[in-house]
Amino acid sequence: MSTAFSGFSPEALDFYEQLSIHNTRAWWSEHKDTYARELREPMLALLAGLEDEFGSARIFRPNRDVRFSKDKSPYKDHIGAIAQIEDAIGYYVQISARGLMVAGGWYAPLGPQVARFRASVDSPAVAELDAGLARLRRARPPYSIDGAPLKTKPRGVSADHPRLDLLRFTQLTMSREYGVPSWLDSKKTLDVVRKDWRAMAPVVEWLADHVGPGTDPAE
Repeated sequence: MSTAFSGFSPEALDFYEQLSIHNTRAWWSEHKDTYARELREPMLALLAGLEDEFGSARIFRPNRDVRFSKDKSPYKDHIGAIAQIEDAIGYYVQISARGLMVAGGWYAPLGPQVARFRASVDSPAVAELDAGLARLRRARPPYSIDGAPLKTKPRGVSADHPRLDLLRFTQLTMSREYGVPSWLDSKKTLDVVRKDWRAMAPVVEWLADHVGPGTDPAE
């Protein structure tokens, strides 16, 4: 049985500060018990506290994929977890030496997803998306919204299209970074993540409905 979530300790952040200096398999092997105790176990407890509302979530593996990277550091500088509700769409939380980051949305374009997104933006369905994004922008502090937009307009879209800003998006994510607040080592962290995920839910659910899976169900 998982223990109740009680926060992330200062040792959790110190682990990543030290990892930035000693990012080697030998150092990780020597300190993997600290990772399990101060990061993985609290993250599992946090996710368990959110599961009733957002579904099951998984923690990303700590190892980096270095096959195509010039940086061969073997381990990530953060622990991240996602409650995925559709391919590349879901709710995300991360702890690093910089502190807490909460995010959500559509984080990678797969298969026909971009085409579906653009079709939905160019339809009455976009009104619901507009409303959800407007609420996030009005929040205090506002959520950061990123669409990894194309530098130019999509092929076949007129330069004066009224929704050109959204049509250029190839993904859509929302996030807040908290740094290292005084409550990070307390149960309040769970409340903050839950509140942020709830605020993002209308947009995340719109994306799940309109962007859909990364493959064509007919195939």
